[in-house]
Amino acid sequence: MFYTYILKSDRNGRYYIGYTSDLEARVRLHNSKAVIATKNLTPWSLFHHENYNTEKEAIDRERQIKAWKSRTMIEKLKF
Repeated sequence: MFYTYILKSDRNGRYYIGYTSDLEARVRLHNSKAVIATKNLTPWSLFHHENYNTEKEAIDRERQIKAWKSRTMIEKLKF
């Protein structure tokens, strides 16, 4: 199982979009400041996630969401 996920910074409300095969571990990595792209905006909360059977599907969805470049569209995805 693969996941496309969106995190929201509790510090300033910014979003981070990614994909992973282990959602819980990935969120822990972000919050432990082990991910360079997100370390300065911790703590992060899981805002949204979607399940996929293949890595390709998860990557494609991640790219689709990133291409929106729209906070409004992302906020419509909330669980």
